[in-house]
Amino acid sequence: MRQGSGSRAVVVCNPVIPGFYPDPSICRVDDDYYLATSSFEYFPGVPIFHSRDLVHWRQLGHALDRPSQLPLEDSGTSGGIYAPTLRYHQGRFYMITTNVSYHGSPSGGNFLVHTTDPSGPWSEPIWIDQEGIDPDIFFDHDGTVYITSSGRSDGRCRIVQSTFTLDLERGVAERNEPVVDLWDGTGGRGPEAPHLYHIDGVYYLMIAEGGTEDGHMVTIARGPSPRGPWDVCPRNPILSNRSLDRPLQATGHGDLVQSPDGSWWMVLLATRPTGYHRVHVLGRETCLAPVRWDAEGWPVVGKQGELPHEATWRLPHPLHRWPKDEARDDFDMDHLGHHWNHLYNPSRSDYCLSQRPGWLTLHARSESLATDSRPTWIGQRQTAFDQVITALLDFEPRQEGDEAGLVAWQNHEHHYEIARTLRAGRTVLIVRRQIGSLSGVVAQVEEDDPSSPVQLRVSTSKTHYRFAYSHDGNAWTEIASGESRYLSSEVGGLFTGVYFALYSLSGSKEPPPARFDWFQAT
Repeated sequence: MRQGSGSRAVVVCNPVIPGFYPDPSICRVDDDYYLATSSFEYFPGVPIFHSRDLVHWRQLGHALDRPSQLPLEDSGTSGGIYAPTLRYHQGRFYMITTNVSYHGSPSGGNFLVHTTDPSGPWSEPIWIDQEGIDPDIFFDHDGTVYITSSGRSDGRCRIVQSTFTLDLERGVAERNEPVVDLWDGTGGRGPEAPHLYHIDGVYYLMIAEGGTEDGHMVTIARGPSPRGPWDVCPRNPILSNRSLDRPLQATGHGDLVQSPDGSWWMVLLATRPTGYHRVHVLGRETCLAPVRWDAEGWPVVGKQGELPHEATWRLPHPLHRWPKDEARDDFDMDHLGHHWNHLYNPSRSDYCLSQRPGWLTLHARSESLATDSRPTWIGQRQTAFDQVITALLDFEPRQEGDEAGLVAWQNHEHHYEIARTLRAGRTVLIVRRQIGSLSGVVAQVEEDDPSSPVQLRVSTSKTHYRFAYSHDGNAWTEIASGESRYLSSEVGGLFTGVYFALYSLSGSKEPPPARFDWFQAT
């Protein structure tokens, strides 16, 4: 098993893609690496990243950027798009995934899209007649296409598989045979995230087990064919930080890639919990680990099966840093950058960059932030424990219920916002905290000049979100704070991380526009 001869020792700090970017899947084309992650109820879906050194990544776009590819009307919290698999075969990229909220296909929500350019556009969905989640697509050397997923059989969760014939011109995938049971895993809860590989004449089946919380782990088996029979690795799990006092937890959901020098690497997800009992707000993040092969032909991941937060590794390529994204978005282009997302499928007429050039104009909907609906909302991920998020808002509420501002968002039941609104006939700034079914305005400041723009700020730490405002950008007044743990996945969420979003609400037929001159994340 060729191990590679990388000679560039560098310190690598995980995660390599910080923030809510879970379930990474990777492929390589020559010296370029491409990676996809889950996106759940957010639109556009399945961000696509590019790297030339495995450490530094830039986002190229999204695989699913049209409502026809990504219907999210019925998704709800942590619905929508689950784990993708990204592969390259004979000049074409394939991304296969599950929309768990889509019921338009009789067999469930598994589908694939394809393209010759990972920047897009990607094709319309080709629906896959195979139930379950986390589908993997594998092109064998004889041309057979295997689709392997996490399904249910006899009331149990297990890995299942079938073969398909793809007709890309017609946009169909025809199943050749009944779905077969493949592997139950090693006994951990929820065997999922299967990936099939052919390495040195041997087929390897790698999966995740133990649930996507602190018990998460990677296990592997091998056999003489894509159907097995399977010989289970005696050192399973090959990766897990469970029961270890490490900064990274919930390590799992891995995917393997080989570099041109022969070295092997795994991308995977992990969390960075804090406090006691530990919780995480940043979501599950994309990490990197080296892989070597032992004398018996089994992979050894990271530090003997553990993933360190920081380590010195020999990379197969020189470091290739991309230009840094601008911390401030002045909304001076005719489109929004890749780092912005909508909650569910947006109504395009609610968002405008041309009505007042250099400003983002939001037209409010009647939906509340506290209901599982589609508000006028556009956000980007929290990517660090200590961040300062600032936005300039120009907004004059006309009646009770008109509201616009900046929200720290886990989901519709767990969020904190600072906003301008109208209460008892006066224009005020408020901070509201929504924690489950409990909602209340915890601070209110009356404004003397409602026609004057106001800067809104959220400052974050491992323990708190702090809310402040300024009318000149120099003197800031903090008016409230909220504990971070109530926006964590353990307390309020399922599978997603915190976003910072601009929003506008109103119950009137002619709501006033909310205009944002800029948004800055430092």
